[in-house]
Order: sequence, then C-alpha cells, then structure tokens
Amino acid sequence: MRSGDPGPFASTEPIQIRELQLDQPGAGELTIKIHAAGLCHSDLSVINGDRPRPVPIVLGHEAAGEVTKIGSGVSDFKVGDRVVLAFVPSCGECEACLAGRAALCVPGAAANTAGTLTSGERRWSGEEGELLHHHLGISAFAEQTIVSELSAIKIPDDLPYEAASLFGCAVLTGVGAALNAAEIEPGQTVAVFGLGGVGLAAVMGAKLAGAGRVVAIDPVEHKRALALELGASDALEGGPGTVEELKAMTDGGPGRVIETAGSAKVLETAYLATRRGGITVTVGLPNPEAMLSIPAVSLVAEERTLKGSYLGSANPREMLPQLFDYWRAGKLPVEKLISGRLKLDEINEGFDRLASGEAVRQIIVL
Repeated sequence: MRSGDPGPFASTEPIQIRELQLDQPGAGELTIKIHAAGLCHSDLSVINGDRPRPVPIVLGHEAAGEVTKIGSGVSDFKVGDRVVLAFVPSCGECEACLAGRAALCVPGAAANTAGTLTSGERRWSGEEGELLHHHLGISAFAEQTIVSELSAIKIPDDLPYEAASLFGCAVLTGVGAALNAAEIEPGQTVAVFGLGGVGLAAVMGAKLAGAGRVVAIDPVEHKRALALELGASDALEGGPGTVEELKAMTDGGPGRVIETAGSAKVLETAYLATRRGGITVTVGLPNPEAMLSIPAVSLVAEERTLKGSYLGSANPREMLPQLFDYWRAGKLPVEKLISGRLKLDEINEGFDRLASGEAVRQIIVL
C-alpha cells in the first residue's frame, strides 16, 4: 500500500491485492480467518497521508473472524472461537492499563506506531522475503491475519460477523465516547458533529446515556436521515452559521458535544457551540500538522472542558460484552450502519465512496 495518495483510488490503486506469506503464530498470538472487515476513515487517513504509518503495510483495523491457529502460551482462546479485534492491544500491566485506561496501553501504542505485533515481530512477508508492517496490530484486509491475543475479544454465537466487525472500532469509539468520556447527564442536550460510522454510533450512545435531545450535524442528507432513524431529535446540515443555530435552538448551546469528523475546523465549531460549563469530546484524528484555535480564556471563564477520547475511552474486554447485550436487546442496531458490502478486490472503489462522504460503513465480506 502507498501512503499520500490523493485518489481517485479506483484509478491510482493505492491498495494492491497480492499473495503474501503469513508465518505461524508466535507465543501469545492467534491466526484469524477474517470473515468481515470494515472500511474506516482511519484507514483512509493512512492512504491519503493524514495519518502516517510505516509502509509497506497490510491495512485494516476493524474486523471479526474465527481463530484457526493458536501460538504457544495461549490459554484463553481455542481454534474455532469467534472474535472481534480491538485496534489497541492492551497488556493489562503497564501504568495506563492499571489506571483503567486501556486505550493508552504503553506497549500496545509502541507496537502500533512501529507497525509490529506486541512481540515486536512482523509476520507478513512478500514474494522476495521483504517484511511488511501490521496495521494497528490487526491488518484486516486479508483472508487471514495474525494478531496478539491481547487484540481479540470473544463474541457471542448469535452475533453475525458483519455486525460484530463494527464493534471493534466504530461502535466502541462512538458509543464509548458518549458513555465514558462525555459524562452525559439524564435529559441533557447532546450534539454530534460528523455522521460516519463513529458519529452515528455516538448518536446511539447518547441515547443510551439518557440524553433528552440529540442534535446530529452533517452535510450529507442521507446520513442525517439515518441519524434521525437511530434516535436523533434534530438533524442539521452544518455550515458557517452552525454555532449560532445550535445556540438558538438549545437556549445557549448543547451541554455535551461530540466531534467525530477528524477536522480541526469542525472541532473548533463544536467547541464554540458548546454551552458554558459544558464538555466537548473529540474522537477524530486530523492531520498531525493541523492546529486548533479556540479562545483560551473560555476554558477558565466559562469552565469549559475539551477532551480527547481514543478507543471510546474503554477497556474493550470489559465494555464489549455490555455492548453486545445492548445489541441483543435492540438498543444498538449496528447493522443499520452498513451501507455496502464489498469483495476484497473492490476495496479501492470502496475508499472512493468513503472519501466522497457517500458511504457510512462498507464491509468487506470474506
């Protein structure tokens, strides 16, 4: 895969379909047959260069599949287990993990940055023996992959693979931001900027948290319609007058605002729209060179809070079983986020649809 490609990807083909060698799983590792993998903006950010990663790389970080092999020392998994994969492997032993902040796992972050598994190894190789990098410990755009057992969480038998794949990123990130980071109070007004898979999951999360009113903002009409179907009270197109419009319709601004667009400009708008004493949560990942400009005095004079949330500020092993229960109870209809199903060789066209704003979540079915 090439990074820094502006597209259109159907023509430039930054992702190439090739046969690769996959080693046997090492100690504490699993071989996974991928059944479903989602196309996410975090993948797109690697392709277009907004999220630099070491290349060559086997991309993809949102997936579900079946354990086909286990490495030495693995005791919690067996061949045949159905799993969803989390894009931050959490060791459970570092300072961050012991503080309950699995998303900030120190060895997990180091491995993800280096493009390796937590063992420091790379299990992919090309025709001439060159090693390829792993993407966030998962590399889901493949028929099979090897992951650390720290990246895998078992899923119930009644949860289809296509729906299960979304729990690893879109659902965990969006719902987790609402339930864990936003501190939503019952009856409170919440606004969500950006209605991709993560943003729509945040809409559902806000309703689960007891929000009285949820305002969804996105320029794409069919995404706004879907947000209303998923529980939003109002849907706005957004634009230059969004701050004033939100403040007018909510008597001073929403008390909680979640930004998922991955744009510094949108984050600025989201912050300015938040009411005095409110909390603005961002889960988007802008280009590292993008800078945020907000009135510094407002943080103190208006007792504002601006916070980031990664992986839904969640411990996936603890939170995902709760989310599965919500799905089973009909409170998290994640299947509605799926806007298309693809074959692996249609992936570049899929990323064109994602980049244009047309798609919500496309699933590669294997």
